[in-house]
Amino acid sequence: MKSLLVLVGPTGVGKTELSLLLAERLGSPIINADSRQIYKDIEIGTASPTAEELARVEHFFVHTLALDEYYSAAEYEKDVMQLLPQLFQTHDTVLLSGGSMMYVDAVTKGIDDIPTVDEETREMLRHRFETEGLEPLLAELKLLDPQYYEIVDQRNHKRVVHALEICYMTGKPYSSFRTNSMKERPFRIVKFGLRRERENLFARINARVDKMMEQGLLQEARRVYPLRELNSLNTVGYKEMFKVIAGEWELPMAVERMKKNTRVYAKKQMTWYQHDADIHWLDADKMNTQEMIKIIEEQISVPENESDRK
Repeated sequence: MKSLLVLVGPTGVGKTELSLLLAERLGSPIINADSRQIYKDIEIGTASPTAEELARVEHFFVHTLALDEYYSAAEYEKDVMQLLPQLFQTHDTVLLSGGSMMYVDAVTKGIDDIPTVDEETREMLRHRFETEGLEPLLAELKLLDPQYYEIVDQRNHKRVVHALEICYMTGKPYSSFRTNSMKERPFRIVKFGLRRERENLFARINARVDKMMEQGLLQEARRVYPLRELNSLNTVGYKEMFKVIAGEWELPMAVERMKKNTRVYAKKQMTWYQHDADIHWLDADKMNTQEMIKIIEEQISVPENESDRK
């Protein structure tokens, strides 16, 4: 059976270099599972693969979308599931790597078939949130879908707004589309996670932010500043730089806030991954790259039924 090798881990842990070496060793392309690297024109702030790295291995879903294009985990699942049969014609193993948890889960577990929101409904709810704030929308969600209201993060306006979008568009509660059922895949999935000690990971994150600033993150943010309301730019790095451009924050404060927010995001990623018992963990502080590659190759070579028992 063909295998999808999945490499995950928190931001800044070192997935990019390991994925490149793995892909070269396996003769596999890389399917990117980073929801921001999919977009064009924001290479620095998303720590996208460099031109040299893209030349080393064929990549999919890197710099393919304009910043104003709508994209979701559901669309990613559909696109990857259409691509994989083509890749499996010439590869026994394909590598999927990235830190966007929902994108990885969409491919490996499947997500519910929630309808795509039309532009009119999206714009209407966006305008209401901007003019009315979150509280009235929460009250409406409690009325239209009390079940989802009880479990949603009520501070996360994106989830509240999206649930209302589905309620408006379909006339049904958002919760009625959430079955959380696991989809069967016609290929074997082998997951590996890269991790480091918290102190080392945070030091790497801080150093990476400093490097982004040296590479010209502020200048990149200035170029896309007119598009700052787009969802593609609603992410760590750009949000802090936009505050600087608007004159609300001094640059040193914004850089420190960016480091802190990136560290918070990394902790959220690790919390998410801890609930996935299928991940084989590799400690990047205790193993060198070749040792990790050897372990991964050994796991891939294990027959499927034996792998499942490990």
